[in-house]
Amino acid sequence: MRRRITLLVAATTSVVLLAFLLPAAALVARAAESRALDRAQAQLQALIPAVGLDEREEVAAGLAVTDGRAVTVRWSDGTWVGPEGVLGDDPAPAGAELRETGDGVHLLQPVRRQGGTAVVEVFVPEAELRADVPRTWLVLGGLGVVLLVLALVVADLLARSLTRPVTDLATTAHRLGSGDLSARVTPAGPDEVREVGVAVNRLAGRIGELLVAEREAAADLAHRLRTPLTALRLDVEALPPADRERLLGDVDALTRGIDEVISEARRPVREGLGAGCDAAAVVGERVRFWSVLVEEERRPLAVRLPAEPVLVRVAPADLGAAVDALLGNVFAHTPDGTGLEVAVRARDGGGAVVTVADDGPGLAPSALERGHSGAGSTGLGLDIARRTAEGSGGAMRVSSSPAGTTVGLELGPPG
Repeated sequence: MRRRITLLVAATTSVVLLAFLLPAAALVARAAESRALDRAQAQLQALIPAVGLDEREEVAAGLAVTDGRAVTVRWSDGTWVGPEGVLGDDPAPAGAELRETGDGVHLLQPVRRQGGTAVVEVFVPEAELRADVPRTWLVLGGLGVVLLVLALVVADLLARSLTRPVTDLATTAHRLGSGDLSARVTPAGPDEVREVGVAVNRLAGRIGELLVAEREAAADLAHRLRTPLTALRLDVEALPPADRERLLGDVDALTRGIDEVISEARRPVREGLGAGCDAAAVVGERVRFWSVLVEEERRPLAVRLPAEPVLVRVAPADLGAAVDALLGNVFAHTPDGTGLEVAVRARDGGGAVVTVADDGPGLAPSALERGHSGAGSTGLGLDIARRTAEGSGGAMRVSSSPAGTTVGLELGPPG
């Protein structure tokens, strides 16, 4: 837009300057020619009385070359006083006449006297006809260039004042679209752009309010389930041992699902906020947290973490929740004693890949869909991990077979 405004002003200014400078240049040329001819005419008129009185000596004394103009007189008997002029032996003209040649202009003035007609001729060279014209044209051209440059400077400043608020508005819209709900526009520019900026700020604030209200409402609804769930656990514990263990497992799966719902509902949107952490440190801390359960279930565990920090664009709490979800899936969907491996490696170009692999029986295809699970849980664990990876600019890769399952989180570098 800025470039288009500048080009438009440049084109308009060029047309206006041409419309002014071309006639001015032509007028300058005509004025210079008119001045030269007026001076020659005055010189010619000064000789007419002497020629009319046939005062040849006085005429001969007055002939000279003045400012490049050659003055000559042909008497009625055909003799010339001075160099022979352009008239030659041709008959005298009936009146004043102007003849143009390649090197200038000849003014012819017949003078009638007794015995015939004499002719006074004044030659004005081309240089005198164009005197000071090139210099004046150069001044006009320089003036045109200066005016054009000034117009372009003013147009660029005006275009910048118009486009900068629009650019800031677009930048803020992109930040809002990437999840940065704290982004706001500083209203500036024309009134219409200011109104749009105010509306975007109001919309961003309203979106943030709605998201907070939605998260809190979802968390509150899930939290309300804890009381009936506690009562259900007490009822199950009162059942005979044959049914109690099976139902307690279902109650525990339901409890984990409710915890995931509450955690996810109260998890703020972090994509695009520039949050970052050391993936190796976070993953190592979560592995240590789960190590007690690993020992209790006698699972072989391999941990591969780099010695150097691996920075990613994910908040520590979000990455910890994603790792917890993946490890929780392993414990929930594989039998005791199943080995697992947790690894972190740096990606080419920045970021990291967090991998959680197990030697279990593999996942059913429906387990990759949000809300589906094959073990009585809510099926939100993989979806939490997927959205964490995508929120950092990466992706989640799942490879599953009867020989085991590998989930890789590709995390983008901090922005």
